Amino acid sequence: MIRRRKRMFTAVTLLVLLVMGTSVCPVKAEGAARQMEALNWGLVAVKTDGGIFVSWRFLGTENASVLFNVYRDGQKLNAAPVKTTNYVDKNGSAGSTYTVRTVVNGTEQPASEKASVWAQPYHSVPLDKPAGGTTPKGEAYTYSANDASVGDVDGDGQYELILKWDPSNSKDNSQDGYTGDVLIDAYKLDGTKLWRINLGKNIRAGAHYTQFMVYDLDGDGKAEVAMKTADGTKDGTGKVIGDANADYRNEQGRVLSGPEYLTVFQGSTGEELVTANFEPARGNVSDWGDSYGNRVDRFLAGIAYLDGQRPSLIMTRGYYAKTMLVAYNFRDGKLSKLWTLDSSKSGNEAFAGQGNHNLSIADVDGDGKDEIIFGSMAVDHDGKGMYSTGLGHGDALHTGDLDPGRPGLEVFQVHEDKMQNTAYLSGMLQPEKSFGAFMPARM
Repeated sequence: MIRRRKRMFTAVTLLVLLVMGTSVCPVKAEGAARQMEALNWGLVAVKTDGGIFVSWRFLGTENASVLFNVYRDGQKLNAAPVKTTNYVDKNGSAGSTYTVRTVVNGTEQPASEKASVWAQPYHSVPLDKPAGGTTPKGEAYTYSANDASVGDVDGDGQYELILKWDPSNSKDNSQDGYTGDVLIDAYKLDGTKLWRINLGKNIRAGAHYTQFMVYDLDGDGKAEVAMKTADGTKDGTGKVIGDANADYRNEQGRVLSGPEYLTVFQGSTGEELVTANFEPARGNVSDWGDSYGNRVDRFLAGIAYLDGQRPSLIMTRGYYAKTMLVAYNFRDGKLSKLWTLDSSKSGNEAFAGQGNHNLSIADVDGDGKDEIIFGSMAVDHDGKGMYSTGLGHGDALHTGDLDPGRPGLEVFQVHEDKMQNTAYLSGMLQPEKSFGAFMPARM
């Protein structure tokens, strides 16, 4: 086992991929500003050896030139406005109370919410751990806290915590076996539980099965929660979606038949708002690269500003072979599909087998509209393939202005295949291409 791991490690490729060529500069698109969350400053104060560390948010609605004044117990601490979003008060105490005021064009704005000093150097959120259960084969399981996301689900300007509970028999897609139900909770940061969603027996537990998105999709000032559901899913009010008695699990504990749904839940209550047939649809299991149910159930999800102004929901399926991405809008209580990219369609063959275990969202061409960086490929805001490097599946993926000395954004990616590693080390360099050109990676 140790030898095999060593071989896998030496086959890893480190790649920095240009998503903007040196001849193309990103431009700021004209038009309306992007929809932003209406958050407070999230002001916190923590005791450190050097004094009280005060930190706050830089809001998406604020101008980049904004400055700040920091107050302790009503008295301003800084002689001149500060540019940073943190401040160390060397003379503060555990009993101090802090506020922050922005300074815009030399004029001080109203004070932020007050923040007392935390008793500990961390904030603990009490959780309601669910009871365990037993599989149809009599195997007991327990629950542990797993993936989490944040969003302002009630519009009070503060983030709430959306948490997935994973059973101890959670499975990788490559593994057979029954799993316990997947549970999703919502909590205030004081530990108040708002709701619990039970995805039911027809959603298998595992890292690749449930990708839940928490975002204000319709612009009402409150975040919704969207995810793949199935017959038997119970929303936060106790309502069951579809057939409560349906059980599509096969003898291996996999769910390879039966309807699949996409549900948007109200963030404050967990109530089902709308449910539609899930796309990308399963279709034939074997179309995705195997017949036992591993590759067909590899899901990813994301939020992208495809029109440059309002958020859209991205749901994806498959990345080892057949690959599909579908974009949705949630507006006025309705889900509408915007586009589908299907690698099995004529002309899209280059986009098969290029995905990672993750994706990134970024405006890589500077038009003000987001693209989806899907492993070794990218999809434009209109659902058309932008490029494919052909280097195939990988794991780690990071997109950003990784090289500030050149225009545009870059992608850093780790690949798995040894053949691709050899091709890269042979000097695969395509500087003439605007998108998908390679940069040497130095280690």
